[in-house]
Amino acid sequence: MKYLVTGTEGPGFFSAEEAAEILENVVLPAFDELEELESDGALVGGVPVGERSLVFIIEADSHDDVDRTLRSLPMWGAMEWEVTPLQDFEARSAQEREILTDLKKKN
Repeated sequence: MKYLVTGTEGPGFFSAEEAAEILENVVLPAFDELEELESDGALVGGVPVGERSLVFIIEADSHDDVDRTLRSLPMWGAMEWEVTPLQDFEARSAQEREILTDLKKKN
C-alpha cells in the first residue's frame, strides 16, 4: 500500500549553536535515513524548496509499518506529520467501472 506523508513545522533555530546541534543530531541523520529508504526503493520524495517540511510517498504493508518508519526518524518528534493512505489507480478504476455499470443498468 502507498501512503502520502507530509512532515511540516520542521525545527527552527534560536542561535547558531542550536542550529548546529539540531542539524547535526536531528536533521542530517533523518535525511540520511530517508536517502537510504529512497535508494532501497521504499519511498520517493523531497523537500519543498524554501520550506521546513518534507513530502514523500512510502510503500508499506500496513499503517503500523508506516508509523514505525516515521517514529524511527530522528526528526519524528520535531515535526507535525500527516499520513494519507492512497488507493492505487487499478483498484479505483475497477470501483469506478462497477459504478458506471450500475448507473447504466438504471437507465
